[in-house]
Amino acid sequence: MADPELVRYTLDNGLRVVLAPDATAPVVGVSVHYDVGFRSEPEGRTGFAHLFEHLMFQGSESLEKLAHFRHVQSSGGTFNGSTHPDYTDYFEVLPSAALERALFLEADRMRAPKLTAENLANQIDVVKEEIRLNVLNRPYGGFPWITLPPVLYSTFPNAHNGYGGFEDLESATVDDCAAFFDTYYSPANAVLTVAGDFEVGNAKKLIEDHFGDVPHRPAPQRPSFAEPLPTTELRGEVEDAHAPLPALGIGYRMPDPINDVDAYLAYLVLAGVLTDGDGSRLQQRLVHREPLVVDIGAGAGLFGPFEARDPDTFTITLIHPHEVPRERVLAALDDELEKLAENPPSEEELRKVTARWTASLHSEHDRLVSRTLALGSFELLYGDASLVYKLADRMSAVTSEAVSAAAKALRPDARAVLVVKPASEGNNEQ
Repeated sequence: MADPELVRYTLDNGLRVVLAPDATAPVVGVSVHYDVGFRSEPEGRTGFAHLFEHLMFQGSESLEKLAHFRHVQSSGGTFNGSTHPDYTDYFEVLPSAALERALFLEADRMRAPKLTAENLANQIDVVKEEIRLNVLNRPYGGFPWITLPPVLYSTFPNAHNGYGGFEDLESATVDDCAAFFDTYYSPANAVLTVAGDFEVGNAKKLIEDHFGDVPHRPAPQRPSFAEPLPTTELRGEVEDAHAPLPALGIGYRMPDPINDVDAYLAYLVLAGVLTDGDGSRLQQRLVHREPLVVDIGAGAGLFGPFEARDPDTFTITLIHPHEVPRERVLAALDDELEKLAENPPSEEELRKVTARWTASLHSEHDRLVSRTLALGSFELLYGDASLVYKLADRMSAVTSEAVSAAAKALRPDARAVLVVKPASEGNNEQ
């Protein structure tokens, strides 16, 4: 993937800026990434980072509630935000003539969001309803990203439910919100990205006009979330009243995604070799030949790759019929991993996986919103937005031996196994 022109600089208040001009279409993307996510939440405040993301759309000291929505939509644009383990992002995509409008809106809420008791109570109810819809009242809700970490990890930042418990959400106060904003939502703790159809000189002027006077506050000291690797197999169990079939969520620790990128990429290729397409190892063995499962997936990261610092999680999820013992599923999985550890994948296998990844990366970055968000998150996490454009080549350089070594590291004595039991299964053991 060609490395286009990128302009990177920092304002006097500490705000990092990434500019990625591209005049192929008359649209512009604007995003702000804050260095705060689920893992930054204090104990007793599960779900707070996500709740605060909602509050950032509820007006500011200069704009009434819903004004942000109206300003973007009346310009023909779209907007949203999302919370991740180690960052929270906000974005707009608009016609290029509306660039200043997007910059004003993001600077406005960076300066002074409207943190009121009314807005907080309203958004607590909204988040609770979102949890009911996405987790509590759907089959396999929160599987594995909520239910697996408490089995694999032992510290609160890594193990807790980032969506939040209702009691924690309901106990949040306006003072909590003000302290969270003052700590994490400073320009020195953020990255502003502008991508698309704009002129660099004009964009720099507009950014200085709107963001330059946002008061500086020091970026918080980022703690280490490191914890020891498992030295034995860890087991956990949850009951799912809506699940029609039992499931297994298996978690392994991965290399440091920031400081050991190439080793991390080997796990992404490994995930493809295992489950990407009908010809993949686990699809062939567990779905077609035996068969033992009805659905299987593998991936790097609980939310996907490149969304978290160390520690990060390699996951394998399997849904299997009631009559298939879970230990038989695990034995077959371990057998395939051992074979891959002893016999590296063929060059053809690697080419299939890396070709799919390359095509996916190009497709994603053809979408302006995806490109804008990727540049911002890579600048925040890696300190280098241009790494986005080097991933395809680095992925293609992953060797069979590196994939085999990654498979060898997925050992039964260094993993977490989460058992999801349908309510209909009761206490029957398999």
